[in-house]
This record gives sequence, structure tokens and C-alpha cells, in this order.
Amino acid sequence: MERVSVGRISLMGARPDGCLLCFAVLALSSSVLLSASPLRGVSPQDEMYFAGPVIGCRDGSRTFTKDRLNDGFCDCPDGTDEPGTSACPESKFYCRNLGAKPEFVFSSRVNDYICDCCDGSDEYHSGVHCPNTCRKDQNVSEESTDDSTSETNNLDDTNEEDGKIRVDREDLIQKLRGLKVVLVIQVLSAMLIIVLCLYHRRSRFRRRRYHLK
Repeated sequence: MERVSVGRISLMGARPDGCLLCFAVLALSSSVLLSASPLRGVSPQDEMYFAGPVIGCRDGSRTFTKDRLNDGFCDCPDGTDEPGTSACPESKFYCRNLGAKPEFVFSSRVNDYICDCCDGSDEYHSGVHCPNTCRKDQNVSEESTDDSTSETNNLDDTNEEDGKIRVDREDLIQKLRGLKVVLVIQVLSAMLIIVLCLYHRRSRFRRRRYHLK
């Protein structure tokens, strides 16, 4: 009887620990996803390529899971998995450069304390403040080919406002995508918590019935 009693106590003690563990996983996953950034260094045309849970290297050599994307370790020889870090010398970083022409730079230039993208997006973690010169560069190009008239200035102001609206809209879209993923993870985690709690409760009920017999 003492062994049975001990087993019952350990089972009852396991139930809240299992639930607490699920709550901890839920909180951790939510905090990680909320702090996660969008697909850094990936062009809009390639976002669908990186959407799945398992992604293939473009050279066909191997595959890698989504959590290894931009994790700072080079898994693909061609650098497919590290477009947003300097881990792979063969990968390329996409500069959105809203208001100017988008471009690719070698990922070895990411966070190297030198501003290579005119929007400064390549120095997101180096601590270097890169002013956004995309509109300034475009204005210099326009002045070299067009006359500086009041009509052109008004058009520039309008384009600048449109560029700001596009930036805000893209930021909002990326945030909504992140919140959607967080919501899905929370729902799945909550379902897991309920299943585990019901399982432990059912197990305890069965043991109790067995001892009563």
C-alpha cells in the first residue's frame, strides 16, 4: 500500500508540473515570435520560397528547417539559409531601399559597420546609425537630368509621402504576419495544455478506481 500511495502522490504532483511546463513553453514561444523580425535580407519575390517549415538550398545540396533561417550558421554551401547575416560568404542581402532602386549586396557586408544599403538595413545589429539616403540619392539623380522647377519639387514631395506610406504599410503587414503566427502557436499550445491536463486527470481517476476495487 505504501508503494501505491507514493505512486499516487507522484502522479498528482506530475499533473501541475506538466501544465506549468506547457504554460512556460507557450510564454516562451510567444515572446520569441513577438521579438522575431521579418525575413531579413529576403526579396519580396522570394518570400514564398522561405514560407514552408522545411526549405531547400537553391543548389539542391540539402534542406534546412525554418528555425535555421538567419540563425548565424551556414547550412547551405550557396548561402541560401543566411541572406540576412554574414555567416555565408556566398549569400546576398536584399536592400529594399524604398524611394530608390532595390539592390543586392554580399552578405559579408552585413553588420560590418559600413552602410552599404541607402536605407541602412544592412547594419541592423552593428550599432551603427545609418541615415536613410535613398530619397536624397534619387533627388541628386533627378537634378542631374531635369530642371529644378517648382513642379518637380511638388512631385518630389508627393513621392516622398508615398514612400513613407509604403514603408508604414509594409511594416504593418509584417507585424500582422508575426501576430498571426503567434496566435496560431498560442492556440496550439493551449490545446496541448488541455489535452495533457485531461490525460493526467483521467490517469489519476483510473488509479483511484483501481485502488477502490
